[in-house]
Amino acid sequence: MGNACQTAASPAGSFFHSSTGRDGPETCRAGETIKQMKVLTIFALLALCVPAFAQEEKPKPPATAPAGAEAKPVLTIGDEKITAAEFEAFVEALPEQYRAQARGPMKRQVAQDLVRVKLLAAEARRRGLDKDKTTQNRIAFAIENLLAGAVYSELLTKATLDEAALRKHYDENKAQWELAEARHILVRFKGSPAPLRAGQKELSDEEALAKTQELRKRLVGGEDFAAVAKAESDDTGSGANGGNLGLNKRGGTVASFDQAMFSLPIGEISEPVKTQFGYHLIKVDKRDTKPFEEAKPEIENKLRPDKARDALEQMLSKANVVYDDEYFGPAQPAAPKPGAEKPPIKTQPSDKK
Repeated sequence: MGNACQTAASPAGSFFHSSTGRDGPETCRAGETIKQMKVLTIFALLALCVPAFAQEEKPKPPATAPAGAEAKPVLTIGDEKITAAEFEAFVEALPEQYRAQARGPMKRQVAQDLVRVKLLAAEARRRGLDKDKTTQNRIAFAIENLLAGAVYSELLTKATLDEAALRKHYDENKAQWELAEARHILVRFKGSPAPLRAGQKELSDEEALAKTQELRKRLVGGEDFAAVAKAESDDTGSGANGGNLGLNKRGGTVASFDQAMFSLPIGEISEPVKTQFGYHLIKVDKRDTKPFEEAKPEIENKLRPDKARDALEQMLSKANVVYDDEYFGPAQPAAPKPGAEKPPIKTQPSDKK
């Protein structure tokens, strides 16, 4: 839909895709990111980053920066002057997902919040709160936590994955890399999350099904799928593109839609498929499997956390860790490792055709 966050793999911008399992990370408009930053408890975030900012060496300015630019104060708080290089070092300490905004449209707000944090911190020192035992314990834990996060990030980025392990994972999980290029037409019913198109009336479940069946007769009779989608689909995002959803990874859409998309014969028109959005008619143009070389970066990202966890387990095995069972209680059974075989569990489908 026009106002929905769109996935990198779906130029149509359809709204019913799953939030996981798509080809690329979800990319929302800058306005959505700004809203998220405003919701963020900025004081807590900045308070964690200020110690790191204070301890970091000043970064060297870019080669293109004018002479002395790194020493120019861009922010003054009483007697303290913060240079552009120092502010940039602070921004670099923010979580990665916020840096672009902190360097762009949110730069001034971040600076204003930094000022507030520094003023409050100075007032805390004036009142002697930095000598308070509870506060000192919190600071000590914050430092430990930041260091732990830093080394864990390093374990993730520097984890070595051999080609054979990557290939083995790819071969054992071929279904994950199946792709389908498909089109659809949506007929919404009352209560659907899909917005009601201008000039359209609310349809009951029965009315929506009847309309979907009538549209299917027209398509089977030879009408052009793209033309019908543009005129009739309640998914206006994909409808404007003839119902085109682009390439879809298995598991990237709601369950019943996904099942139909990966089982329907190429070129055929599906029977009505029901989801929480309404009834869909689906046509698959082609199916393929992502080649190993293209899937390789995703596999690496998936396996790196396992490597980092293994490194942590090695640290634990070498450390002399003793828990007082009387104080902490008895040890709990170890949780199964991710990907470990689990007993079969019968589940009910979340939606029906």
